[in-house]
Parts: sequence; structure tokens; C-alpha cells
Amino acid sequence: MSLQIYNTMTRQKEVFTPIEPGKIRMYVCGMTVYDYCHLGHARVLVAFDVITRYMRASGYDVHYVRNITDVDDKIIKRANENGESCDALTERFIAAMHEDEARLGVLSPTEEPRATAHIDGIVELVKTLIEKGFAYAADNGDVYYRVAKFVDYGKLNNRNLEEMQAGARIDVNDVKEHPGDFVLWKSAKPGEVSWESPWGAGRPGWHIECSAMSKCCLGSSFDIHGGGPDLKFPHHENEIAQSEAANGVKYVNTWMHAGAIRVNNEKMSKSLGNFFTIREILETYHPEVVRYFLTAGHYRSQIDYSEASLKEAKGALDRFYHALRGIEPVEEGQLDNDYDTRFRAAMDDDFNTAGALSVLFELTREINRVKEDAQQAGRLVSQLKRLAGILGLLQLDAEAYLQGGQDDVGDGPSAEQIEALIVERAEAKKARDFARADEIRDDLKSQGIILDDSREGTTWRRES
Repeated sequence: MSLQIYNTMTRQKEVFTPIEPGKIRMYVCGMTVYDYCHLGHARVLVAFDVITRYMRASGYDVHYVRNITDVDDKIIKRANENGESCDALTERFIAAMHEDEARLGVLSPTEEPRATAHIDGIVELVKTLIEKGFAYAADNGDVYYRVAKFVDYGKLNNRNLEEMQAGARIDVNDVKEHPGDFVLWKSAKPGEVSWESPWGAGRPGWHIECSAMSKCCLGSSFDIHGGGPDLKFPHHENEIAQSEAANGVKYVNTWMHAGAIRVNNEKMSKSLGNFFTIREILETYHPEVVRYFLTAGHYRSQIDYSEASLKEAKGALDRFYHALRGIEPVEEGQLDNDYDTRFRAAMDDDFNTAGALSVLFELTREINRVKEDAQQAGRLVSQLKRLAGILGLLQLDAEAYLQGGQDDVGDGPSAEQIEALIVERAEAKKARDFARADEIRDDLKSQGIILDDSREGTTWRRES
């Protein structure tokens, strides 16, 4: 089966054919760095990390670009509120973003361009649009894109110009020729960070940044452009208008958008008090549990964040690690099963991670069935870890994961305290003081620690 991807532009799945055989050029809209990354950002980060991992595992050379917006109104406002420079603010939150994505197991993109490093390219792109009649300098010092001149405006969202309102982050005002015209270059207010241009001191509009950075890193046309669900309009619609008008060629072959996050079946927003940053969530849940939660649903689907859904994710991940526990991986060799084939069939179907995980659960049941055969179980464990690794999962030591490890959260007993109590319990049982042995077991259970007795001795794990 060939890889099929749902294309937002055509609203259907299509067999994916890269422009250059064997190579994929992909651009994903990244963060505006004025605050910590939130759960919606985590959804996009993890979704396109899984997509990139799978395409590379399929033999493609993937050039993955994810940009950083490090100048805009929100950044300037927050820096002023804090009494610090925009550079200081953005550097701090870029570092925090990298910490968050590393904890979630998100690999670094091939390139991570910043808007402020591409001002020259942005200015040249704006000049080209003016020269071609697709942009104009207004009396207020701003430069606007002339949407009425781009005949295909609205094609990504299947909307005509009359149905649309002006784009995000810009004000409707009477200097525009059309209410839908959007800003390419913003004139600087006194004291604001700015760069010189043919239209005076100013800074780039939001949309033009990505057109310039993607062209610099990937060329005028490339294979895949992705982002969050809120970017289809106006951001991606405007990128298409800018890039195709300036360059005269099709901008992107395949458009991909991750699904929205809801919290307890409500839209996530600060006003509702259900807005969570990645680091807030990781104070309560193991990073791999959060990654599993974000991976288990199809990347295009809307997923609901709740205590119940996170507990369900932990329970599922625990099942995998229980199967891995105590089994030494063995070189796979020639395995006589179809797990690889069915895993890839699911992922080839528009990155159906839910289907891929169901295959891995079947493989896990097989491991549990043959556990007494160390050689066969070890080969299957190697296969499970390899396939799960494509999803960025099951790469931890099973014992360390089940016992919490360095990413453990909460105020429960330490590993040293638990091990000491296990020794005390064993001594109590040896002395036939079963009441004390049961007391230790029950006390640990009340703190979320489960003891598992076997012929080899007692192991422990943190409760799901």
C-alpha cells in the first residue's frame, strides 16, 4: 500500500508522491514565543514528530522545517509589561519550548528559522508583490496585500472573498482598499523594535514571515505544509496568496492540519480556566503518558483532555511496559508474523496511529503468551520496541518507567524507601508476622505503590 495523506486543499486522501523522488520537504508553522507552550502546541509538536518519524522509517529523506515567530504584537506587549527586551523574552521562551519538546520525546526539526533572521527576504518578497500589483503601500505607512487581485483567494478554505473577514492580528481600517486586505509590513510605533525598509521603519506582518522562511529553506514549491487547526484561515490562506502571486508557481502540494484539543468537552481557553501549559501537565503526568495520549487519537481528530483520558492513556502504556518487564531483547532475525505489515498498512492510511497501536497491542498479547520462551519473547520485544519507536514510544527501561524514574511526579515514597519496606516485608513474612507484611503492602497500596510477588521475588510499580 502506498502512503496516502488527507489533503486539506482537496478535502480527500491522496496517494503521496514527493516532488523529488525519495525526498520530502515539509514546513510546519511553529510557535509565537511570548509564553510557555500549551496543550494545543503539544498536539501539533507530537503529531508532526510522529509523521516525520514514520516517513523517515519508510526510507524518505525528510527535510523538516518548523519556524519560530519571534516578533509580533503579543511579544512586544509582553516584553513591555515585563520591562525587558523582546530578545530576552523570546530567548527565554524558546529555551522553555525546547525543554518541553525534549521531555515529550519530540525530535528537533532539520531547520528552525526565526522571523527576525529573515527580514531581508521578507522585504524582497513584499517588494516583488508590490511590483506585480498584488500589494500596495497605504497612507499610514503599512503595506497591504490586495486580496481582490488574487483570483484563487479562499481556495484552501473553500470560501469566497465576500464571506471572509479581515485576517487575525490586523485591524480593519479605512486605509485598506478591501476589508480583507492584510498587512505585509507594519510601520513601527515609537519605541517599538523595527527594521529599515523602502516603506520606512517597521516589522513584518505575521503571514509574510512563513512565505519568506519556507522559500528560503525549501524553495518556491514544496511537498507538505502543516500546522494547527486554527491556521487554515487566515494564516495559511494568506500564505498561499502571497507565495503563489510572488513566485508564479504552486506553493504546496499537500496541506495537513492537526485536530483541535478540547478540555472536558469544552474549548480550551484562558477565560474558561481550562488552559494548560505543557509543563503544568507534566507536573502531574509522566511525559510518555502525555505523548501516548496525544498519539492514540488520529492526528486530524479532535481529542478531549480530561483526568479520565489521561488515566486511560497511562493504563494503556502500563500494559505495554508490563509486557516488556523482565525480558531481554534479542535480535529479531526473520520473524514469522505480519505485525510489521499491518502496522505499516495503518500508518500508510493517513498516519492512522490508532490502528497502528491496535497492532502493537496484539503483539503485546503474543509476548505475554510466549514469555516462558526467552528467545522468542526477546525477539518479539525487539520488534515491539522498534515499531513503537516509530511513534516515539516504549524507549524507556520498563522497570524505570513502572517505578516512576526520573520523570516521576507526585509526593509518594522514594524508590529507596519502597525497597527498604519490601525488605522489611520479606523479613516479616519469614518471621511469620503476616499482619505486618500485609500492613506494609496495604500502606504502600494506599500511596499508589503496587507490589507484585513472584517466584523470583517482589517487584513494585506505581499504580495507574
